[in-house]
Amino acid sequence: MTSALLPDLSPWKASADFRRLWKSGLISNFGSFLTFVALPVQMKDLTGSTAAVGAIGAVELLPLIVCGLYGGALADALDKRRLILWTEAGQGLLSAALLLNALLPGPAVWPLYAVAALSSALGAVQRPALDSLWPRIVAHADMPAAASLNSLRWTVGGVAGPALAGVVVAYAGLGWAYAADLLTFAVSLAYIVPIAASPAAHEAAKPSLRAVAEGARYAWSRKELLGTYVVDLAAMSLAMPLAVLPFLADDLGADWSLGLMYASIPAGSLLVSLTSGWASRVRRHGLMVVLSAAGFGLAVAGAGLARNVWLVLLLLAVGGAFDMVSGIFRSAMWNQTIPDELRGRLAGIELLSYSVGPQLGQVRAGGLAALTGLRASVVSGGLACAGAVGLLALCLPGLMRYDARTNLHAVRMRERRAAPVPGEA
Repeated sequence: MTSALLPDLSPWKASADFRRLWKSGLISNFGSFLTFVALPVQMKDLTGSTAAVGAIGAVELLPLIVCGLYGGALADALDKRRLILWTEAGQGLLSAALLLNALLPGPAVWPLYAVAALSSALGAVQRPALDSLWPRIVAHADMPAAASLNSLRWTVGGVAGPALAGVVVAYAGLGWAYAADLLTFAVSLAYIVPIAASPAAHEAAKPSLRAVAEGARYAWSRKELLGTYVVDLAAMSLAMPLAVLPFLADDLGADWSLGLMYASIPAGSLLVSLTSGWASRVRRHGLMVVLSAAGFGLAVAGAGLARNVWLVLLLLAVGGAFDMVSGIFRSAMWNQTIPDELRGRLAGIELLSYSVGPQLGQVRAGGLAALTGLRASVVSGGLACAGAVGLLALCLPGLMRYDARTNLHAVRMRERRAAPVPGEA
């Protein structure tokens, strides 16, 4: 029974490049989460404004949309490994800029916004390349297991990074958090370099607005895929409370808990990842996406109502668990049904669904907290999320009916991956 719950390690055992990519992502994510906590804390210290912290999400939004869509076209048209390598190096330079600003006698506010915007742009270019590379190096049947392992990688960094960041920022200073992030990018690059080249598919279109539009038309034609995008966008934009966590810790009289608050959502996600063996046996992926997104909203609403810091942490962790379940099955649907020549562009659209949402969520949470109060912002967002997801489920029956065993696109991709390559014995 216990072994059935443990993560399926088949992709890890079968592919050395998958192992390298996984290790690189683990180390890079760990450092990025240090900055993820340090940046809003520094903004709060410099401005004392919930709106100013929420505005971090606003400046990240436009680069994320533009570069995410075009980054998907680049991922289809260029060597994916090379694209990942250069964007990772660029992210390291941005960490160095944050470190230099933090070491100044009077750190400025504008570099925080500038780095947030540029980092969003580089991440948006890189993520479609990452998301379209690993399905090439993993067997079709192993994709749900690979999605779970990738989630585990993210959540390990998401738990350890914020928890450590809270301690580092409080006792050592912001500069140390930024310096550690810079170091992790250097180590990550060392793992990416040996990965085999991953050139564009022969059928891939050149990067252009027309190519982006082609990907968008394909996504629009796949209503079950479209459903995963809009459900996640609704959940993240309405319920994600990250922008107001520094203020929630103050409201509870528990400044010491800030790092734990940022770590709680990834901690819940980590628990699901560590016990994700069951995910490979689930076939109704769309239904799981809907139920878990609604659960996320209700858990966040409960955290907004709670007055005990430990109950807040528990409910945030429950929300993170629901979010991870949704993420595993969204990823499985995407990667088991999307053709290789479109995978980069569709990954760019996917990026918007799971990244634009949290940025909008920061703006919503910070702005609404300034207008209506901290608790009202968190509670109303969580309830609105649950309601919106329920309405979307009614409007998207194709998502609710999706079954990986019988879906036409999933069957077609299984046959395509199983077919022998011309010229091979």
